[in-house]
Order: sequence, then structure tokens, then C-alpha cells
Amino acid sequence: MPTLQALIFDVDGTLADTERDGHRPAFNRAFKDAGLDWVWSVQLYGELLAVTGGKERIRHYVDRYCPNFERPADFDAFVAGLHQAKTHYYTSLLANGEIPMRPGAVRLLREARADGLRLAIATTTTPANVEALLRYSLHADSLDWFEVIAAGDMVPAKKPAADIYQYALRELGLPASACLAFEDSRNGILSSTAADLGTVVAVNDYTRGHDFSSALLVVDHWGEPDLPFEVLRGEAHGASFLDLGLLRRIHADAQRRRQQV
Repeated sequence: MPTLQALIFDVDGTLADTERDGHRPAFNRAFKDAGLDWVWSVQLYGELLAVTGGKERIRHYVDRYCPNFERPADFDAFVAGLHQAKTHYYTSLLANGEIPMRPGAVRLLREARADGLRLAIATTTTPANVEALLRYSLHADSLDWFEVIAAGDMVPAKKPAADIYQYALRELGLPASACLAFEDSRNGILSSTAADLGTVVAVNDYTRGHDFSSALLVVDHWGEPDLPFEVLRGEAHGASFLDLGLLRRIHADAQRRRQQV
């Protein structure tokens, strides 16, 4: 039976609560700078999160909510410029310490490194956003903690397609059965499970109502010894926070079920 060798993490909403108080206000600043009257409220942004990828989200918004918007001749360049400005503002929020990591995320990453587990990232956000989050919210050299950073437009199709996780697995040189994925959204778990990865989920305010029926475990956050998680689905074997012992048990249980099918 394969042993657990690597952990593959989504970023936005999984390692940090970046969406509502990070990307959303950064988009709004970029829109204002461009002279646009677009404002993405908390509720609207929750709906827009059904579309993965920032540039894709802008295009979807224009298609659905701004039918009379006069598109520039080079609309792709216009969208890319808005997205670049958004990234600038998002990075500024990170640098000011306004987007903390989720409970348990830093501890879990440190424990995995100390134990020799390999770490990777699989996300639809841009490499620049990943780098900024890790540098400002985790550790100055934390990019080096991750053997593979699969991000942004490195693959043809974004989540919920399996491409980004398949890319990460190829770069790791590992089968899916030797890894676990960590997600926070329906599109994310559709992507990870399509790559045949067992997946652990920590919901956030935007994703608590999503369908996570294929997850190995669903909790409200990763948990700390003094801040227990709430188990929303699955078996935590009496644990009150996610650690390597619980992850190995979850992984082993999943492998046994695979063998019985």
C-alpha cells in the first residue's frame, strides 16, 4: 500500500482567507483606477468565485453584468492590465500584513517539512500572488519549502479541470496515491479528485455550502491545539486539529478502501 509522501495545497481560501478581504478589494481598486464604476460586493464576489481565474472572472463579469460596456479594441490586453493592477494592490495588502494565514496552516507546513514530506502547490492564482502570500504571510524563504509551484496559466485549462494537479504530480514524479490534496472549494475538489487525489477540505465563508461529498475530511479550518476545528464531514478519529498523524491515518484509510473496490 502506498505511503504518504507529498502534500499538495491550493492557495486562495485554503492557506489563507485571501478572497473576500484580499482579491476582492484589490479588484475594486483596479477598477476605480481604470475609471470604471464596477464594484464587486461581498455577495457578488461569492457568485463570481464560481469562475476560476482572475482574468476569466473579469470577462465573465462583463459578459453577464455589463452587456452595454464598450469593449476596447484589444479586450484581452485591457483585461490583462486590470488583472495586473489588481495583483499590485493585492501584494500591497499582503505586505501590510492584512491577509493572515488560516488557523493551522503554518503549523502543518512546518510539521510536514520537519518530517520530510514533500510539499507542492496547485492553484489557479498567478505565480506572483503565490510568491507574495508566501513571502509576507509565511516566511521570507518559504518559496523554497515547496518543491513544485503549479500556478496560473501553466496549464491549458484551470480548475475544475484536473490539469494543474496533473502537472504538479508529473513534476513531483509521484502517483496520486502517494499524495493528499488540500482544498476549500467545489471547483478545487473537482480538480483534485479528477486527478485521482484524495482531498481534505477546509471550508470558508464562501464555500461552506458547496458539495464536498467526495472529500476524505471536511473541517471549518485546519485547527490548532488551542483552537479545535469543527468536523463537517468525514472521520477525524477523535482529533481536534489536523496534524501528520491524522493525515497519515486518513490517507491509509483511503488506500484501503481503494484496494477493496
